[in-house]
Amino acid sequence: MRKSGSQLEPFLEMLSAERGAAPNTLEAYRRDLEDFLNLVKSRGRDALCADGGDIVSYLEAMAQRGLAASSRARKLSAVRQFFRFLYSEGIRGDDPAASIDSPRPGRPLPKVLSVDDVEALLKCAAERAASARGARLLKALRLHCLMEVLYASGLRVSELVSLARGAMASGERVIMVRGKGGRERLVPLTEKACAAHLAYARELARTGGDDAKSRWLFPSRARQGHLTRQRFTQELKDLAREAGLDADRVSPHVLRHAFASHLLERGADLKSVQQLLGHADISTTQIYTHVLEERLRTLVHQHHPLARDGDAKR
Repeated sequence: MRKSGSQLEPFLEMLSAERGAAPNTLEAYRRDLEDFLNLVKSRGRDALCADGGDIVSYLEAMAQRGLAASSRARKLSAVRQFFRFLYSEGIRGDDPAASIDSPRPGRPLPKVLSVDDVEALLKCAAERAASARGARLLKALRLHCLMEVLYASGLRVSELVSLARGAMASGERVIMVRGKGGRERLVPLTEKACAAHLAYARELARTGGDDAKSRWLFPSRARQGHLTRQRFTQELKDLAREAGLDADRVSPHVLRHAFASHLLERGADLKSVQQLLGHADISTTQIYTHVLEERLRTLVHQHHPLARDGDAKR
């Protein structure tokens, strides 16, 4: 009988070939499944012999580690797909994960920065770029470009840092983005984003050396050849502190949320926002309507005289 651990690579290859899973997605599946397989192995069992009780024990162990319900649900999804693969390939005669209920996470509203907060970040980045000199100029222009493009487009951070140099054609106010599953989409840009990109691109061509020949828009010495998500996040948090904001509230993903929420607040339709964000399912985009509804309820409660009168009477 073949060991289930030896089937991890074929499973990941299937996800890549048949479903077009991105490298980051494949790495997440690998981590989750190796975690599960190691735990089952520590119990003296092979996953080919695992039953529903082993999977439940695994989820309980994850809960004891303090993982949120959403994280446990993601891990269970990986386990389910792995066992479904083993069953469909005839490696197992049953699917022990089929009857396991997912942990039920609450639906927390995404953190969102106000328009004033975002403007403070963009102003701070622009002032850095305007005052920087020498070797610091290219880095400051890069951060300003990153900030303007991110807020103008709502890109995922992985999409942003891995933009190809040709994604932003000179003179064009659109950007070509390759998102999850290899799906491509066009996203319009603001004049400020285009101007920030032009200033950065000119300085990169002038002083970037070998980086100026890179295929990446934001090249670096990292293994991937482009700026890493972690490095950009660190630079963003430093910028937030300089702008007088709480750095714990600021991240690339929070700026993506701000992009979507601010569009909806100003009358954009949900379908258009879905397309801009690259969501495959509009239900994912609908979380931003809950943010808007919550803000409206708070606004009415704080400022409507009848709402206050009603509270007083109760």
